[in-house]
Amino acid sequence: MQAMILAAGFGTRLLPHTLLRPKPLFPILNQPLLLLTIARLQRAGFDHIVVNCHHLRHQIVRALQQIPGVLIQEETSILGTGGGLRLALARFRDEPVLVTNGDIYHTIDYRHLYEGHIQNGGAVTMAMHDCPRFNTVAVREGHICSFDDRTPGQVLAFTGLHVLEPRVLEGIPADEEYSIIDGYRRLLKQGERIVAARVDDCFWTDMGTVEDYLALHGGLLTGRIPLWPELQEAAGRFSHDQCGEKPGISSRYCLSDTAKLERDVTLRDWVCVGDDAVIGRDVSLQRSVVWDGVRVACGRKVVDQLVAM
Repeated sequence: MQAMILAAGFGTRLLPHTLLRPKPLFPILNQPLLLLTIARLQRAGFDHIVVNCHHLRHQIVRALQQIPGVLIQEETSILGTGGGLRLALARFRDEPVLVTNGDIYHTIDYRHLYEGHIQNGGAVTMAMHDCPRFNTVAVREGHICSFDDRTPGQVLAFTGLHVLEPRVLEGIPADEEYSIIDGYRRLLKQGERIVAARVDDCFWTDMGTVEDYLALHGGLLTGRIPLWPELQEAAGRFSHDQCGEKPGISSRYCLSDTAKLERDVTLRDWVCVGDDAVIGRDVSLQRSVVWDGVRVACGRKVVDQLVAM
């Protein structure tokens, strides 16, 4: 089975943090999301994975170059979701391709989606769910009927996961910026079937904003969001402790083995601290993520923040 991870975007809603690292390399519980996604795909049986990159692509190349079965597609200009897939066409085998965004955390079963596509015989299968914040795609009788939410039919959200036949990419202009959704609009006009695979029983979130990123950490650390098996090692380091000022307040946190906490540091609710980070004396951390190598100055009170520099 083969897959492609779209990891070329700028992540503008996460500025200035995406000036430091591309969004797919943002750490989740101190582990880069892109590496976790690759591990999940490989565990599901995907042995041929293409990853495209553009923004800060040298970081992605460095992170992936030693992983067997992964091909890196460097893009010197931004090509969009469709343009990146079109460029990768020559790298694909003659079999369906599962496509996923590099900035989502979810519990959708990759293999089930892929095998369902093979069984349904459509040109494309899109994983869809009811998520009012993103509902824009009209679905009728199990098929996509329009990408305009004014069209009659149930309106659902696209998860960013889809499986396609490589032939559908042949109609996309080569070496141009192009949206895959525009390509799917063209398919509908040509009478091709795009199947809507419902995944409402799965957890899904993207990391579109700092608030989303922090909410994902909070959910993982407090048990509201299911942990990927690839995060179980980190889960073993989560601790319940009485760190609040009031007796009986339970805190949950993930601290790197190489992080240094100086004297009189207070942790509240949940906290994640990365490799080689230094938390100064009398610092209070609450519902926050501190990235690798960051030093938090003595006496700071950090609440609901991503501390990246």
